Amino acid sequence: MHILVVADPVESFKTHKDTTYVMVREAQRRGHTIAVCEPRHLAWQSGQPVTARVRHLRLLDITPAYGATQATQPWFEVVPATEPVPQATGRTALKDFDAVLMRKDPPFDAEFIYATHLLEQAEREGARVFNRPAALRDHPEKLALMQFAPYAPPTLVTRSADDVRAFHAEHGDIILKPLDGMGGMGIFRVKSDGLNLGSITETLNADGAQTLMVQRYLPEIAQGDKRVLVIGGQPVPFSLARIPQGTEVRGNLAAGGKGVAMPLTEREREIAEALGPMLAARGLLLVGLDVIGGCLTEVNVTSPTCFQEITQQMGFDVAAMFVDALEAAVIRHS
Repeated sequence: MHILVVADPVESFKTHKDTTYVMVREAQRRGHTIAVCEPRHLAWQSGQPVTARVRHLRLLDITPAYGATQATQPWFEVVPATEPVPQATGRTALKDFDAVLMRKDPPFDAEFIYATHLLEQAEREGARVFNRPAALRDHPEKLALMQFAPYAPPTLVTRSADDVRAFHAEHGDIILKPLDGMGGMGIFRVKSDGLNLGSITETLNADGAQTLMVQRYLPEIAQGDKRVLVIGGQPVPFSLARIPQGTEVRGNLAAGGKGVAMPLTEREREIAEALGPMLAARGLLLVGLDVIGGCLTEVNVTSPTCFQEITQQMGFDVAAMFVDALEAAVIRHS
């Protein structure tokens, strides 16, 4: 297969822990060719297909080395295109690739949404895009949770400071977070004393101009915020518990949490098996469910991570499971 990966600049990849890196490494190991671009390289001219300025890469070392330190640069070289061949303009039509992987990290902002519209047009022209662009738009990572309330803790989405105060009065200990955050950014805990609730609300809702999410605090966070990966509708049999360190309330690895892989609990498997087929049918090949104490807290669809940590600690090759699912999906859509 000829695979195009739409992502952040590959020069910024932290190869010792980056999930997109091991996806493309496994794909190349199987003989697939890899091209990359950033969303800013996408273009659509009237009367023509959606194209991108791409670079074709060859990884210099595809031997698994999970848990190693950051690769010595360069970890790839740019090679001439074989197929698909760029047009005379130096651009390549997305429909000419066998698969397009949308792996751009959040924020889920206007530019991200514009990129999904271009990718959706490419789909109409015949491109096979994973995750599906419309599904990415329809599942903003915090709000998507609200579709699955039976599995979630009490949750409120609002702009209203009065609503937040009423929620706090009911539940006592709460978490507040922005809808467009990632990696634990902008997450606050307010305990029963209500200390700083007003100022935190004002910061997150910009005095009523922005929507925020509020959830009942789950003390089980001390045992970890579990990342449960679902690939092709099927759960990976191990989760990564991201455990807060010190006085930190956030377990996110980007916020200093410690990642500990472990087998799925019965409850985590129940959630994954209930949601997995439904999400896969919507065009979501890869989903990262966040689970705390048996409660679903987020549904991550843009660029779920944790492949390397699970593989390193448990010996289960998550990247291989993903490429298996990708190959099968391409065949189904051919």
